[in-house]
Amino acid sequence: MQTKPIQSSTECGITRREFLWISSMSAAGFMVGCAANPVTGRPQFMVVSEAQEIEIDKQNSPHQFSSDYGTLQDTSLNNYIDQTGKNLAARTHRPHMPYSFRGVNATYVNAYAFPGGSIAATRGILLALENEAQLAALLGHELGHVNRRHTAEQMSKSVLTNVFIGGIATYAGTKSSGLGNLASQLGMVGAGALLASYSRDNEREADASGLEYMVQAGYNANGFVGLMDMLRRTSKYKPSAIELMFATHPMSDERYHTAVEAVHTQYRSSKNFPPYRDRYMDHTAKLRKIKLAIEALQKGESLMAKGKYAEAEIHFSKALSQTPDDYAGLVMMSTCQLTQKHYAKAESFAEKAKTVYPQEGQAYYLSGFAKIKQKDYDSAYEEFKYYEKLLSGNPNIIFFQGLSLDGMQQIKKSANEYNRYLQIVNQGEKAKYAYQRLVEWGYIKK
Repeated sequence: MQTKPIQSSTECGITRREFLWISSMSAAGFMVGCAANPVTGRPQFMVVSEAQEIEIDKQNSPHQFSSDYGTLQDTSLNNYIDQTGKNLAARTHRPHMPYSFRGVNATYVNAYAFPGGSIAATRGILLALENEAQLAALLGHELGHVNRRHTAEQMSKSVLTNVFIGGIATYAGTKSSGLGNLASQLGMVGAGALLASYSRDNEREADASGLEYMVQAGYNANGFVGLMDMLRRTSKYKPSAIELMFATHPMSDERYHTAVEAVHTQYRSSKNFPPYRDRYMDHTAKLRKIKLAIEALQKGESLMAKGKYAEAEIHFSKALSQTPDDYAGLVMMSTCQLTQKHYAKAESFAEKAKTVYPQEGQAYYLSGFAKIKQKDYDSAYEEFKYYEKLLSGNPNIIFFQGLSLDGMQQIKKSANEYNRYLQIVNQGEKAKYAYQRLVEWGYIKK
C-alpha cells in the first residue's frame, strides 16, 4: 500500500490530537499516512496495509470459526453460500482480495467479516432468511465493510491495533486472566471476541455498498429491506439470540429508513429482479429440518450465559435428542457439564463431538481440560498436542501442555512449555502460575 505524506488532519479525516500522534509514529519510522479509500476515492487514514489485512485475517479468522463450532458440515449448503458470495465479490471495488464465504455451526444470529475477506454467517441467521436475495444482502453488507476497509481503519486509529496485529495469542492470553470461572480457566476466545464493532456511519456505508453489489449481481433490492425487517423483528422477540449482531452491527431507525429510501428510489429498477426463494429453500432444506433443535440450543446458550446451568442442560438434552450427532450441541453440552464440574460427563460429550467432526479443534480442547480435572495428565497432553496441530496460535494450549507435563512430573519438558507461554503472555493467573513453577524449580532466580 502506498501512503501519502501527512499533510493535515482535515485531509485524513482525523483530529488534531490523532494527527500529532501520527506524526510521532512517522518520525519513529512507521509507514503511516493517507490512502485512497477503494470505494470513495477519498483520503483515509491508514496504518494497516492490504498485505497486513490479509495476514491478520489469516491468523485470526480460523480461531473465530472454531469458536463458532466450525464450518458447516453440509457441503452442499456451504458451497452454495460460497458461490453466492463470490458472485457478489466479483462486482466489488476490491475483487482481487482472497474472499471466502462459509456458514458456521453457531446458533446465535450474526454474520461477520475479517479484513482480508473471510466472511461467515451462522446457522441462526441462515434459518431466519427467506430467500437468496436476503442472503446476498447479508453477504453484500459484509463485503461493504471489507471494501471500505472499516476494520483496518479502526485498527489504524485505535490502540486495538496491537491486539489484531499481535494476533489471537496476546488477546487470548491477557483476556482470560483469573481462574474463577470456566471461560477464563479454558482460555478460549468466545464468539465475537475478535470481531470489529462498527459505528453507525460504518453500517450505513456498508449498507450502501451491499445494495450496490447485490443489484449489480441481479438481485431484487427488496431483499435488503427483508433482511433488515427480519433483524428488527428478531431483536424484538428473541433479543438474546441477536444480541451480538446488534453489538457489532448497530441498528437505528435512521439507518433503516435510509436503506428503504435507496431501495425505493435509486434501486427501484431492480423490483423485477428475482429473489430466488425456491433456490434458497432447496439449499437450506436440511438445515430447516433441525430448526427446533437449533432453537433449543439458542435457549440453552442464553441460560448458560446467565449462569443457569441446570436449566441450560435441559435444553441441550432436548436438542441432542432430536439431533444426537450435532457437533455444536455436543460441545455446548460438554461445556455445560464442565461448568457443573461433571468432568466425566463433559469428557464423554467431547469425545463424541470428536468423532462427529474430527477436523474441528474445540472438542479436543474440552476433552483435554476435562481430563486434566480428572488427573489423567497423559491423555490430556495428547489432546492439547493434537489441538495445536489442528489450530495453532492460542498460547493457552501451550500453558495446558505445560500443566499436563507438570502433572506427569516431567519437569524439564513442563518448564519448557511454561517458558514458551511466558514469552507470549506475561500477565494473568496462568502467567503467574507458570512463573511461580519456574521459580520453584530453579529455572528463574528471584
